[in-house]
Amino acid sequence: MKENFKSEDWMACWLGFIVIIIAIVSVLTGWFDFSALKFKTWTLWENVESASLLSQFTWDFAGKLVLTFAVLAALFTGAVKIQGGSVKEYLPAFATLFVLAIIVRLISAEFTLNRYLEWAFWALIVGLLVSNTVGVPQWLKPAVKTEFYIKTGLVIMGFSVLFSTIAKFGLYGLGIAWIVTPIVILFMWWFGVKVLKIDNKPLVITMASATSVCGTSAAIATGAASKAKKDDIAMTVSISIIFTVLMMVFEPMIIRAVGMSPIMGGSLIGGTIDSTGAVVVAGTALGGEAQTAAVLVKSIQNILIGFIAFFVAIFFATHVDKTPGTKVGASEIWVRFPKFIIGFFAASLIASFIILPIFGNDQVGAINKVLDQYKNWAFVLAFVSIGLDTNFKDIIKKTQGGKLVWLYIVGQSFNIVLTFFAVWLLLSGVIFPIPSLN
Repeated sequence: MKENFKSEDWMACWLGFIVIIIAIVSVLTGWFDFSALKFKTWTLWENVESASLLSQFTWDFAGKLVLTFAVLAALFTGAVKIQGGSVKEYLPAFATLFVLAIIVRLISAEFTLNRYLEWAFWALIVGLLVSNTVGVPQWLKPAVKTEFYIKTGLVIMGFSVLFSTIAKFGLYGLGIAWIVTPIVILFMWWFGVKVLKIDNKPLVITMASATSVCGTSAAIATGAASKAKKDDIAMTVSISIIFTVLMMVFEPMIIRAVGMSPIMGGSLIGGTIDSTGAVVVAGTALGGEAQTAAVLVKSIQNILIGFIAFFVAIFFATHVDKTPGTKVGASEIWVRFPKFIIGFFAASLIASFIILPIFGNDQVGAINKVLDQYKNWAFVLAFVSIGLDTNFKDIIKKTQGGKLVWLYIVGQSFNIVLTFFAVWLLLSGVIFPIPSLN
């Protein structure tokens, strides 16, 4: 079997590492500034906490905008060309998609909106507005490559997931993130297949992973491993984002109302809210200690993405999709395995065991600051694409009588209860000493 290194998964690895390498060289040498465009928080009228909208548009803003577009357009267009696609069709479509991404980043940077809803929500909304009103024009469709953008973003994200993160929270974080998550996945699989009797098994496992790990990122990885259809992944992400927004707003309120300690509240948020960005927002609402706990739990949980995708690939190849009387060899498992996960782990290993020991925390932090914006731009392109690919009429037809919504609600409820038990057991101080996060 000849490996196709031009496949979408491998191309995501190559593009991700190109960005990572350039960012490393930029930060360590200081020869040039590779920073992507980041919108500052703004209001129509300047106040003490934010600048005015017009003050954003400086020469530095213009330069970074051109750089960001040039880098992303060159990388993705080059990949499309290598894969045999049409540059003439893709490049104008990508430019339009990038304009929609700019609108998303601008809207989500507004002072009030920025405090309550993250950019992922607005990216989805902008895409949905287009697809459910005027419709997606045929010439724009070549740029709607949801999985490609998010796989590339995940490879870039791998550099920020340091193995040393586990040590900061030790067994506490492992207990919350690594024990609860597999149990929730198994419960949702059983509930979806046996109780709700959903026939689409790749959709069930994709929904289970999105609910228990980290929303969109886990959905893409597990969807690839189980060979879920693009519509299944889009539907999973849509449902996940809707409930993530609700939990991001109301979970901190409930935690504060019941008087839970910041470290317990933050850990509960980190273990139950799907999106990493939403975890940061919700954790911040409870204070600095809660934010740190939330981010640590979610970061440790994010490391599971690769492992879960690997085991899902094996399970589906050997059990779910196996034809009676046939033997499933290592080659079939390898074919199913999402190769971009290799890029994710490779980036993490390089950051943890090469760059960090040699250059230290400050330099790794500076590199991640650059990479974070490229990851975000890739994710915005992906989320807008999800919206463009999502039609409410189609979703209603495919929800199988509301079964998918019930799968998410019951699964997430189980996740919250089990995570709360783990958080209380480990962090209440009744059984184990409470760790210091200062």
